[in-house]
Amino acid sequence: MTDVAYGYSRNLGKLNFEDAKARVVRALKNHGFGVLTEIDVQSTLKNKLDVAFRNYMILGACNPPLAHKSLSSELMIGLLLPCNVILFEEDDGSVTASAINPREMFKVVNNPELQAVAGEVDAKLRAVIESIE
Repeated sequence: MTDVAYGYSRNLGKLNFEDAKARVVRALKNHGFGVLTEIDVQSTLKNKLDVAFRNYMILGACNPPLAHKSLSSELMIGLLLPCNVILFEEDDGSVTASAINPREMFKVVNNPELQAVAGEVDAKLRAVIESIE
């Protein structure tokens, strides 16, 4: 697994993109997340700009109990929800899955109670990326 300042990634190898997406969605489900939104970036860019782009999917993931905790401690946190998980095809044909680091994302909100929830979400999203089979 690779970490950047605002998230973490894992290369899943050379998989069919739809198979990789199914694995990511299954891993999210296994850790209590559902997918609220799916943005097919490749299709959107083709339809709106008539440009070619690699396979790239943005999944809006939500863990309802943790979303409720977040919203209960900071109503405006909805501006930062849901948590994004991305899936994209690398130049070599392999597929990478990445998740936002909620600890970093929630730093913009000065609420210690929310930072505790961000830690819970962080642990779960990190486990999702680590567990993708």
